[in-house]
Amino acid sequence: MATFPVINLEKLNGDERSRIMEQIKDACENWGFFEVMNHGIPHDFMDTVERLTKEHYKKCMEQRFKELVASKALEGLEAEVTDMDWESTFYLRHLPESNMAEIPDLSDEYRKVMKEFAVKLEKLAEELLDLFCENIGLEKGYLKKAFYGAKGPTFGTKVSNYPPCPTPDKIKGLRAHTDAGGIILLFQDPVVGGLQLLKDGEWVDVPPLRHSIVITNGKYKSVEHRVIAQTDGTRMSLASFYNPGSDAVIYPAPALVEKEAEEKNKQVYPKFVFEDYMKLYAELKFQAKEPRFEAMKVMEATAPIATA
Repeated sequence: MATFPVINLEKLNGDERSRIMEQIKDACENWGFFEVMNHGIPHDFMDTVERLTKEHYKKCMEQRFKELVASKALEGLEAEVTDMDWESTFYLRHLPESNMAEIPDLSDEYRKVMKEFAVKLEKLAEELLDLFCENIGLEKGYLKKAFYGAKGPTFGTKVSNYPPCPTPDKIKGLRAHTDAGGIILLFQDPVVGGLQLLKDGEWVDVPPLRHSIVITNGKYKSVEHRVIAQTDGTRMSLASFYNPGSDAVIYPAPALVEKEAEEKNKQVYPKFVFEDYMKLYAELKFQAKEPRFEAMKVMEATAPIATA
């Protein structure tokens, strides 16, 4: 089994750029996941995000989760549960408009730090999109422009905690699924593991590394992944989704699919409005990707998208 890709970006703009770009290309094409180190977000700042996230869970979320477990009779499971996840979550929306002020129980310090974290992650996401453009032969800024829509990209963070689970063989922390959208930047617990991805038919652990950011998400594929519940320790996870704007029309860059389209003498991939696709994704998230695309093809055939 190949080693999970961990890429050090420290010398990206130096004499090792070509080697690092090749590592990113290989990770995107063959893994769909990779971890980056020395990505430009200060370590002490990440430590503050981790501390405040864990403090918020202990103070405001832990008891609620225990009450949920009791109400759903999840403690003494004898049969496998396939319609729920062993996780405590809330969602912060950053773009196009923030919902930070609407989330109850967040301390002023936590709100301030998460706003700053979102700005740093947005910058990193856009830098990575340009690296992806460079690797696949698109002009700089192509993907950012494609994501923009009328109001800019959509960007938000799913804040999750995966508490200790007495029956991890009966319920997943997060069921196996593939992601939709653009690029996901994951700041995960540096000690408690559990994230796995499917590689060549086998589940591979994504190593928890302090101060790393896990990157995930046709030429670059979204791969199936899951979170295994753990018996010891609560796993923190902050997954930030940098996605196209809700009204952005999404389709592969023509330069990347022209040959395939010519060979088949037809449009290979459907065009769709991102918001429409996400509505469909919400219904089919834990199913295979193929039904989503087939459904979008049907939607496109019955209600074609008008573009200017």
